[in-house]
Amino acid sequence: MPNNDNMVCDLKTGVCGVAGEEEIEVVDFNQPKKAVNLYYVTDPICSHCWALEPVLRRFLEQYGDYFNFHTEMGGLLEKWHDGPIDPANGINKPADVAVHWREVGEYSRMPIDGTLMIDNPVQSSYPPSRVFKVIQKNHTDAIASEYLRRSREALFAFNQNISEKSVMIEIVNKIGLDGKIIVNEAEQQIGHQLLYEDFELVKNLGVRGFPTIIMTNEENKGVKIVGSRPLEYYVNGLKKVLNLEELQPKPLPSLSSLFDKEKLLFSKEIEVMYDIEQTDVKSFIEQELPTNRYLVNDILGELYFTKSINEEQIS
Repeated sequence: MPNNDNMVCDLKTGVCGVAGEEEIEVVDFNQPKKAVNLYYVTDPICSHCWALEPVLRRFLEQYGDYFNFHTEMGGLLEKWHDGPIDPANGINKPADVAVHWREVGEYSRMPIDGTLMIDNPVQSSYPPSRVFKVIQKNHTDAIASEYLRRSREALFAFNQNISEKSVMIEIVNKIGLDGKIIVNEAEQQIGHQLLYEDFELVKNLGVRGFPTIIMTNEENKGVKIVGSRPLEYYVNGLKKVLNLEELQPKPLPSLSSLFDKEKLLFSKEIEVMYDIEQTDVKSFIEQELPTNRYLVNDILGELYFTKSINEEQIS
């Protein structure tokens, strides 16, 4: 007669049977210590930061357990003046930005309209940066990051002036906070102080352009990666900082869970996250999501996907 004292029901298969031979298994529940600090230096109106979003999201999803992530505002545009703003890119006036942005949008396939900078140009990136800092201080990094994402969608894809108070209030309201309170606080001394603290850190990090990602280890040694780069640049940089030959990436999130979190995804973002071709995006989504969960839209020749009205009401 078999010994029934050593039986187990398998969680995956649902089959019950004899447990493994090892009676006592030592398990380490400690999470790996995050020995690396990653500083992402950016700005709400940085077009190359917008171009980086698909790669940065995947990097955070798969390797975020290895580091503490810090978003720092760099102060791209305080105000327009008579001299050159960005000589390297030939930008001396707002209309020059429209041409540059459109080029970035075309090669990155993260759509950028840009005509706003001719008709109703952003006068300064400081106001939305201060709002970001106030949200970060009073709430969470995740909510602040959501504000930054919604601001970039509004500016680049949907041509809204995110330096205007009414637009900032509307964006903050849409992420579930009180827009008037947050934006008013950002205009006070605390908003200016928080932003200039970022500027001081960015200066000490030696950052001169956006996006810049700096990773430092416990010995205060690290790597600096400037510009929008492919995923392997950031993975290799992390390996160098950790002095490891290989990293263990987390499994990719399901499209359903990613969609629940992000609310809006452009085709390029889905392609980068799941290593699929542009021509396969529609069929991939049809396989992964019920048709009543999402809406398909087109802007500047690029597809993007949003939650259906019913899904938004449920959320």
